[in-house]
Amino acid sequence: MKRVVLSVTSDLYTDQRVDKMSRFLHKNGFDVTLVGRRYADSPAMDKRPYKTRRLHLLFRRGFLFYAEYQIRIFMYLLFKKCDILVANDLDTLLPNFLISKLKNKELVYDSHEYFCGELSVLSKPVSLKVWSGIEHFCFPKLKKVITVSQSIVDQYEKEYGIRPYLVRNIPVREKFTVTETRESLEMPAGKTILILQGSGINEGRGGEEIVQSMALLQNCHLFVVGEGTAISKMKRMAEELHLSDRITFVDRQSPRMLFNYTSLADIGFAIDSDLSPNLRFSLPNKIFDYIKASTPMVASNLVERARIVNQYGVGVVAESMSPEDIAAAVQRLAEPETLKRCRENCAKAAEELTWENEENVLKLVYCDKSI
Repeated sequence: MKRVVLSVTSDLYTDQRVDKMSRFLHKNGFDVTLVGRRYADSPAMDKRPYKTRRLHLLFRRGFLFYAEYQIRIFMYLLFKKCDILVANDLDTLLPNFLISKLKNKELVYDSHEYFCGELSVLSKPVSLKVWSGIEHFCFPKLKKVITVSQSIVDQYEKEYGIRPYLVRNIPVREKFTVTETRESLEMPAGKTILILQGSGINEGRGGEEIVQSMALLQNCHLFVVGEGTAISKMKRMAEELHLSDRITFVDRQSPRMLFNYTSLADIGFAIDSDLSPNLRFSLPNKIFDYIKASTPMVASNLVERARIVNQYGVGVVAESMSPEDIAAAVQRLAEPETLKRCRENCAKAAEELTWENEENVLKLVYCDKSI
């Protein structure tokens, strides 16, 4: 039985992609260990069929966090017996790459985003120099690369002449059971329920504009479910605009509970500004979460998400990121016939857009099996 170690900088609790990857490998006969980080306030892990290890770290963000994690994961992997190393994102690639060379082990790189095109990296010249240096050192020598959108596939092929495998971050076919009701989640009756969900509700990602649009949407109630750097600003904006009674902020939820919120909402948001190449190329997993929950969405006019929304007819693309255009998109989608048609299209699209179909590509990567 081949031993696989997957590394990621998250605390594993809500990282759906690495969980699905780990379950795929376990199901196909690999001995799997998923390694991440842990803090005092990290939720306890749920029961999983594979092994997990969370490293206790002193630092939470910035240079010291990444430096500490690179050292800790390198030392962990140095003494860990394995046959295949999986680096999830650029922030775990260097220690995995070095260990793969030292031990002559197979390395798979799973790039969840266009890391060097991320706004927080581009805005810091030193950070960009470090991460792009790591990428340029490692990437040309990689044999197996996976990524999450067609635009990122094309970009990496353009830069390095290596064409990654495309494995989108799509939910599994099986649905969670909806165990809550609108009443139990305190969703007001008689209102169109809107939801913005995710673990990266950060500044510049559309949350502020969505809050402002609520001033133009009188019969709607917005639920913001998740975490991110924009949350505190969004709460202040809601108070300043006298919208606090029509916007509910909910802390990060387990995937099972998040599905309840998403399923019981009428319309979801997949809104991001075109602030960086990474956002332009992104295909957020929330898009597929909405589709699986039969919750039509308002999406920003970025290439990957607009392609899904228009191809499958599962929502409306906002003309711009202005609060006025976001509100107009919500109003168009909230028309009863439009909403009904998009819900039906979500149900049809969910039959095709499943993790089980994406696993066919993973069989090529890990099992040498043709599709």
